[in-house]
Amino acid sequence: MKNGILMLAAVGALLFTSCKDNNNNASEKVKAENVESAAERDAKATVYPTMEFEKSEHDFGSIPKGKNVEHTFTFKNTGQAPLVITNAKSTCGCTVPSYTKEPIQPGESGEMLVKFNGSGKGKVTKTVTVTANTENGSERLRIKAFVETEENAS
Repeated sequence: MKNGILMLAAVGALLFTSCKDNNNNASEKVKAENVESAAERDAKATVYPTMEFEKSEHDFGSIPKGKNVEHTFTFKNTGQAPLVITNAKSTCGCTVPSYTKEPIQPGESGEMLVKFNGSGKGKVTKTVTVTANTENGSERLRIKAFVETEENAS
């Protein structure tokens, strides 16, 4: 039984090594024009847009509980490719972002409006994650507020 398995393994190894064609060099099969087009394609793939915000955090200060507030974050595409925002979401439903849907060309600006409904109490911090075709793939914005209740209102 052991001799049969050993013989089968030897025949298998012989078959795999005998299929190799030693007369052809793989580098000779590569076409120069394919290498050039692949290099151009790869160079373009490494060009990303850059989303640069004027500021990435906004503090609303003290607000009454339940008061709706909003802030517009302004950004500029300082990269070399069109910027496309695919999603913007908050850590909870009390914060709703809305954003420019069209691609932002290099050098152009866009806006992201973030609305907060004044829920919670005391110091509140919410994060908005912006998903885009930047090199990082996402950017983060933050809003802060101190939500006053009847107990802590001055």
